[in-house]
Amino acid sequence: MKPDPCRRAAALFRFRDLIFLVALLLPVLPVKAADRPPLLALCAAYPPELAALRAEFGVQPGGGFTETRIKGLSFWRGRAGRHEVVIFRTGVSLVNAAYQLQIALERFPITAILFAGVAGGVDPSLQVGDVVIPERWAYHAEAAYLNPDGKGGHVLPPFLRPKVENFGMIFPNEVAATREGEADFRRIAAFPADPALLAAARRAVGKLPELRTGGRTVAVSVGGTGVAGPVFLDHAGYREWVHRVWQARCADMESTALAHVAWSNEVPILIIRGLSDLAGAQRGANPIDTHEAPVSGIAARVLRAVVDEL
Repeated sequence: MKPDPCRRAAALFRFRDLIFLVALLLPVLPVKAADRPPLLALCAAYPPELAALRAEFGVQPGGGFTETRIKGLSFWRGRAGRHEVVIFRTGVSLVNAAYQLQIALERFPITAILFAGVAGGVDPSLQVGDVVIPERWAYHAEAAYLNPDGKGGHVLPPFLRPKVENFGMIFPNEVAATREGEADFRRIAAFPADPALLAAARRAVGKLPELRTGGRTVAVSVGGTGVAGPVFLDHAGYREWVHRVWQARCADMESTALAHVAWSNEVPILIIRGLSDLAGAQRGANPIDTHEAPVSGIAARVLRAVVDEL
């Protein structure tokens, strides 16, 4: 019996339709970072930090990096030693950092995120130029701003059950977050840095050469808590409160949002912060403008050392 040409054609079209459907679905199927070929995202928030990162990794015309523009943002993809990397700027503040990191995660198959930049020192044992690599990141300004009650306290809304000390009218509250596999949003006190990246950072710190700025050798340490919020912190009293409540080592305007997005996407993250100032503990004007460039360079060198350990 001869094959029916019409049936053969119909079967071929069904097969082609199936292949087309699979091709459409594959890009939206979730793939965890651990299941992808390694691609490291190396990022910084604003021009002095990005300039230091680009200089450290040789991102320049003819340097082997390819630039891609997405929604007004530049992404440089190339190699750093044995690693494939994509280097980009997150922008300043929580919203920019979260939005721009999410764009990167959706457009590139990123398997780990490493950030290097500057911050204000909150731990009184630290000095300008020192580098901290926190184990976790909390929001210090997710809060309720409350009216006084006329009796020395404040009028608390029924939903608020303060867990930590307030700063005047400011009552901190944990943010709620969710991700794949979670039944609902849940309160999270702090978002973690990745344990494997922290281990690489500890190995790197033990091998670093002497790093100096401002006439002194800087200290590089791994551990503790960092905080971030949508404010440039330059207030001695608030700084003391932040250290007392969170035992924070540093404060900046992006890191917790980056750690939050990494947690939600289940992508490992490590954030390195060099201290450009002391968040208000100084006398007179804040010295960030003097220190941001050299300290960004130190943070970028520490990041490079961590990458070399991976």
